[in-house]
Amino acid sequence: MNAITIYRIANFLYRKNIPILPLVLKYFVFLIFNSVVPYTCQIGKKSKFAYGGIGVVLHGQSIIGDKVIIGQNVTVGRQLDPKGVPSIGNNVYISAGSRILGGINIGSNVIIGANSVVINDVPDNCIVAGVPAKVIRSVDQDIYELLKNIY
Repeated sequence: MNAITIYRIANFLYRKNIPILPLVLKYFVFLIFNSVVPYTCQIGKKSKFAYGGIGVVLHGQSIIGDKVIIGQNVTVGRQLDPKGVPSIGNNVYISAGSRILGGINIGSNVIIGANSVVINDVPDNCIVAGVPAKVIRSVDQDIYELLKNIY
């Protein structure tokens, strides 16, 4: 069992306007995985949580693309500005302990290094790391080829 599976059921129920059950499933995810994965956020197809989704915190309005892998203890949320919520593209690997904060856009085909704090937009086809995160390398191939069978 994985937190993303329970999220998908809760999100389906939410989109069908079925009351209470999505909230119950959200709290179930919190109890089992110690994660906050609101049924209101948008997570694309083939996206998944590494290690079941332990310690993941997602903002309820965050948008996450297709084929995104989210490591353990990752936070995707806003800064002090109530309007700013991150938007994450397709084919993104978010390493363990990373923080993605504010109204920023993460491009497609991106690797975010472990324990990075991303507070600025990230272009397509690159690897970012550090506090605050900076582009450390550009990539000209699919990131999943670099990650060697991680997906």
